[in-house]
Amino acid sequence: MRSWLAQYAMESAASLDEALRLLAREPGKWTPFAGGTDIMVLLEAGKLPKRNFLSIWSVPGLREIVHSPDILSIGALSTYSDLLADSILQSEFPLLCAAARETGALAIQNRGTIGGNIANASPAADVPPALLVYDATLEIASTRGRRRVDYARFHTGYKQMDLAADELIVAILLPRGRSDWKQTYRKVGTRRAQAISKICFAAAADIRDGSVHDVRIALGSVAPTVIRATSAEAALRGRHLEPDTIRTARAALARDILPIDDIRSTAVYRHLVAGNLLEGFLS
Repeated sequence: MRSWLAQYAMESAASLDEALRLLAREPGKWTPFAGGTDIMVLLEAGKLPKRNFLSIWSVPGLREIVHSPDILSIGALSTYSDLLADSILQSEFPLLCAAARETGALAIQNRGTIGGNIANASPAADVPPALLVYDATLEIASTRGRRRVDYARFHTGYKQMDLAADELIVAILLPRGRSDWKQTYRKVGTRRAQAISKICFAAAADIRDGSVHDVRIALGSVAPTVIRATSAEAALRGRHLEPDTIRTARAALARDILPIDDIRSTAVYRHLVAGNLLEGFLS
């Protein structure tokens, strides 16, 4: 048992405008605090150099899931439980629901947010590979206005993002129309549940008459950021699914990823499992 209490300052914003004004007035001072499922662990362990937090948990309008004919918009404060309760997400975006289901226990799912999972910028996060497969776009707000960023370009390096100190992620936008694609999500960890991934694999493919018309493949825990396996995708797109094609795609996947040895696994294991997961998806 530790003999000290973590010291920190917390401000709470009642509206998005109030939150953005505070971030703009003192850029870099305040760390946005939503569900807190990652921040509290680091804070209690004494691993956070910055201890000024801006709670946005009660900001209205950021926990809505809006369905339109072409786009599904997910508010950044939507929890994993919110995602799992949405019938359209379940039917059209099953990878995202599978990722939400794999994220922690029920208490974490009730509190953790999709925006926080993105902004934490962990290469081992559960949700990001699914977002890459679905060609997600992020809507980002500041006092200067709003802008949109393709999620595939958002993570610029390990724990680095295209997000200024005075900006907040406010929504995640998913294009609709791929519910008939073959889709799979796999998380490999030390335990079957409540584990940080050794490797996370998400894929979706438009396969007709034995040929791959289009495909998206994304992985976590195999590079400094979550990645799209673009070389493997190129090796499959427009090709007939046969053993030679799958072997070529597996070799291309090995070039896409850059795993390391760490406390959870080894680079050799991650290379092997990534290839096996790809083959399993294509079988």
